[in-house]
Amino acid sequence: MSTLLTLEKNEAVTHDTRHLVFTASEEIDITPGQAVDMTLMREGFRDEARPFTPVHKDGDRIEFVIKSYPEHDGVTKEIPTLRKGEMVEISEPWGAIHDEGAGTFIAGGAGITPFLAILHERLERDGTLQGCTLIFSNKTEADIICREELEAMPGLKTVFTVTDQKTADVETDMIDKAFLKDHLDPEAGPVYVCGPDKMIEAVVSDLKDLGVPEPQIVIEQFD
Repeated sequence: MSTLLTLEKNEAVTHDTRHLVFTASEEIDITPGQAVDMTLMREGFRDEARPFTPVHKDGDRIEFVIKSYPEHDGVTKEIPTLRKGEMVEISEPWGAIHDEGAGTFIAGGAGITPFLAILHERLERDGTLQGCTLIFSNKTEADIICREELEAMPGLKTVFTVTDQKTADVETDMIDKAFLKDHLDPEAGPVYVCGPDKMIEAVVSDLKDLGVPEPQIVIEQFD
C-alpha cells in the first residue's frame, strides 16, 4: 500500500544534502530507523522508486534528509529542484535497523539517516541521549550532515572523522580496527552500523575481532 506526500519545505543541509518536509495524505506507522521506497510524481520518474529513510515523523508530518548524486543523473539529482506543493509516493516502511537500546552508532555518509530517526525518538522520549555515542565518517568536514544538530543533542557523544581531508577540526582517519579500539567499548550496549556495503562489511568484521558479540551488532538486513 502506497501513500502520497505533499512537499512543504526543501532546504539545504550541506552542499549536496537537502532537508525535505512533507505532509502525508494519511497517518503512517513508521518505526524510527525504517526506510520507504519513494517515487517522484514527475514525468520520466514514476517508475524510479528509490529507498530513503525518514529522519523524523510527527503526526502527518514526515521529514527526510537526502543526499544528491548529480553524477548519477537519476532521482537524487532531482531532489534539490522539488518545489513546495509537489507530490511523491512512498511505499510501506521496511528495514531491520531499529532501536535496541543506548549504544554506539557508526555511520558513513548518508548512512546517518536511520540513526537520526532513532536519536530523535530517544531524545523526545527520554530527554537525553546519555549512554549513546555516534561515530560518523565523511569525506570532508563540509560533508558532515546535521553536524550542529548532532553536537547539540543532550547526552550524545559525537566522534566525527573525515577521510579525504588531511587537516581538519575532527579526526582524519578511516574507521578501522585501531580507530574502533580507541573509541568503542565492546561492552557498552548494541553497536549500530549503517553506510556503504563495503564499509559495513569491514566494520562488522573489526567489531567481531574486538570482541563485540554478533547479536549485539545491528545492521540493515535484506531478504
